[in-house]
Amino acid sequence: MALIELRNLTKSFRVYQKREGLMASFRGLWRREYREVQAVRGIDLDVQQGEFVAFLGPNGAGKTTTLKLLSGVINPTSGSALVMGHVPWKRENAYRRRFALVMGQKNQLWWDLPAQESFRLHQQIYRIAPDAFSRTLDELTAMLDVQQLLRQPVRELSLGERMKMELIAALLHSPDVLFLDEPTIGLDVVAQHRIQIFLKEYQQQRNVTILLTSHYMKDIIALCRRVVVIAYGRIQYDGSLAGIRDSFSSHKIVTLQLAETASTDGFHRFGEVLEIQPPRVKLRIDRPAVAGTLAAILAQHTIEDVAVEDPPLEEVIADLFSQAVDGSDRTASPDKVPSAIGSVR
Repeated sequence: MALIELRNLTKSFRVYQKREGLMASFRGLWRREYREVQAVRGIDLDVQQGEFVAFLGPNGAGKTTTLKLLSGVINPTSGSALVMGHVPWKRENAYRRRFALVMGQKNQLWWDLPAQESFRLHQQIYRIAPDAFSRTLDELTAMLDVQQLLRQPVRELSLGERMKMELIAALLHSPDVLFLDEPTIGLDVVAQHRIQIFLKEYQQQRNVTILLTSHYMKDIIALCRRVVVIAYGRIQYDGSLAGIRDSFSSHKIVTLQLAETASTDGFHRFGEVLEIQPPRVKLRIDRPAVAGTLAAILAQHTIEDVAVEDPPLEEVIADLFSQAVDGSDRTASPDKVPSAIGSVR
């Protein structure tokens, strides 16, 4: 039995359509126009215990909405979901003690207080035994190397330091499931890498089930073996990261190193010319035609070196997004709907 089960899960929002002008504002007091936005359109998904799954998709694809549904922050329009045997939107305390949600654009720590004060509050909310709390806090702060920052007000921390504290706060009660919504957004390369290392080590040690949304492909490559691509509220792909290239990339990148005296003219006949820096030529060639094209090139030109590569993963993902169902009927991003997670009592 899967730890997380989604069946035909859907969510739609009514979005107020405000017209321009003063008179339109007055009319809106009595008669408002709404449009329905479908954020999630029938998702079926199973996630096993201990999996680290990436949610990829363009802005407004429904990724954050799905995490909010799984966290019980919002209710679905239709469909069902079970997480560890619980229906998330019932908001049972037994469930809320077993998961955590970290959103890179929202804070759960008190801004003007040191992080350790917020941690103490979390201890009381989740009724963590003092010994377990001290042991877990020491372990997490050591893994993230932030022991010296616990007494510093949160507002004085850098963005990367604040995100480390957010992760600690989310993990103090040792959740079985962790939902991460763009945890490295806005961070520099060093901070991103440190958080990637921490999440990888923590997940391997605790066998926690993690769902991650991120626009940084380095996060996905470093952490996740399984990728779910969602666009316009529908799952477009569910499989391995390597399988995305095999399934959706229609071409290869061929780099040719010519002899110093060779001409770089005429290569447009073999494929799309991406770059010419004599004596180097880079071409985009359809996958089925690579072997035949290379044979034709070698027969007509003196080649010193050849490199055949898959296109960058970011490019493949972008092509996949563009092939997704047209989302022109979407008027707003439902991922921006405000929310808050209640305390466990």
